[in-house]
Amino acid sequence: MAGGGFCRLPNGTVVVALTLTRPADGAGPHGGTGAGPGAPVRVLVHAANRARALTRLRNLGLRAVYLRGNDRPPTPDEVTAVLHHPDGLLWRAAPQAEPAGLPGLAPTSPPPSASPQSCQELWHPIRALLGPAGYAGPARPAA
Repeated sequence: MAGGGFCRLPNGTVVVALTLTRPADGAGPHGGTGAGPGAPVRVLVHAANRARALTRLRNLGLRAVYLRGNDRPPTPDEVTAVLHHPDGLLWRAAPQAEPAGLPGLAPTSPPPSASPQSCQELWHPIRALLGPAGYAGPARPAA
């Protein structure tokens, strides 16, 4: 897991932001993001506390979800996006880091007019990440 974090809101709830890998059985050829299976995605969850936020993701079938540390907390824009969504669960492709250790391929400083999130895609509801059928629950053996 690349990074994640949380922030506590004044009303006592939390917003958890995690960078996860895209499931292999996501929607469509690339879910409209241009990123295939295994690509990093940023997931936002609004819940009463951190444990419930992670439980919401685990109940959707994302089993290996852990929050270790607070190295990449949600930005104010991410908090606003998740608070204005009725489900409180959003995702989009994670911002790609510049290639490290390869001088000459990436500019040393970004242009002053470009912000790191200026060309990001829009946020998607979580069901767009999980596929058209969504998550049906754990598989049960036939009786």
